[in-house]
Amino acid sequence: MSPATILMLLLGLVFLIGGAEVLVRGASNLASAAGVSSLVVGLTVVAFGTSSPEMAVSVMSAYKGQADLAIGNVVGSNIFNVLFILGLAALVVPLVVAQQLVRFDVPVMIGVSVLLLLLGMDGRLGMFDGLLLTAGVLSYTIFLIRQSRRENSAEVKAEYEKKFSSGASAPGWIKNIALVAVGLAGLVLGSKWLVDSAVVIAKSFGVSELIIGLTIVAAGTSMPEVATSVVAALRGERDIAVGNAVGSNIFNILCVLGISSVVSPNGIHVSKAALAFDIPVMIAVAVACLPVFFAGYVISRANGAIFLAFYGAYLAYLILTATQHEALGTYQAAMMYFVLPITAVTLLVLGLRAFRKNPAT
Repeated sequence: MSPATILMLLLGLVFLIGGAEVLVRGASNLASAAGVSSLVVGLTVVAFGTSSPEMAVSVMSAYKGQADLAIGNVVGSNIFNVLFILGLAALVVPLVVAQQLVRFDVPVMIGVSVLLLLLGMDGRLGMFDGLLLTAGVLSYTIFLIRQSRRENSAEVKAEYEKKFSSGASAPGWIKNIALVAVGLAGLVLGSKWLVDSAVVIAKSFGVSELIIGLTIVAAGTSMPEVATSVVAALRGERDIAVGNAVGSNIFNILCVLGISSVVSPNGIHVSKAALAFDIPVMIAVAVACLPVFFAGYVISRANGAIFLAFYGAYLAYLILTATQHEALGTYQAAMMYFVLPITAVTLLVLGLRAFRKNPAT
């Protein structure tokens, strides 16, 4: 482990944090200037931009015929986005959830997750499936922008004018777009340096490549989302923090897998293991958002801690399965017959309480 590796690790962290700060600032200004809400920018520009590593990895994997990597990258990132990113951001600052997320975007996230399962039931995502998914992301994006401009234009523009009424000139479109581009570049470069250096350090301590792949590399493509959501929460842009995670999940399925299916010579093979475990877990995580988000429209620090605990449990399962550890059977039984039923009942109670308090929603 050389000093250069340590320097790369530190620079990766600096670029991640700096890139996230610049991205959030530029995105927030663009939202106000365009007459759309910060939530919509978080669901679209920020979410799509921070998902660029997933796009690059999955499209190249599909083109080269490595379908398991393409599917695994998207499904794993979606689970990570909700459980880890929202969990960590909520621990930093409790996140207020916009009603639009509960009424529209989270149901869309659940719907496209179920759609992926249905399309993959025949064991393959082909050209038609890819075109269907890609058309879905275009329709979703256009609907969000048109709806937001119609409902929030006057309110958001008034906020923009107030924000820059102190005599300072408002940043122009070119400057804000440049901020977003620079922020995204910093996030991508920072995440690459961070992951590369972390892999070298882990190997120097004797950690196996399998474990490194399941942990550091798997989380590496989601580092931009982590940095962006945490920085957005700290800056008070909580709509961007939550919208980034939800929007990234929708984008990953509709756009990343859609384009990957189109460019893949023989389509994307969907393994039985993914259909039996990973995709259902992704759907369950998406469904779990509804009662948690619905209960007071706040992701509390307690909710954040629970999300992080479940990601730890999921990660432990992956590691035990990959290494075929002798404790796997006991762990599976404990999760299946104790943890999951208690979680399901808790979510059901939260959902019923929230519905009784807000029946109109």
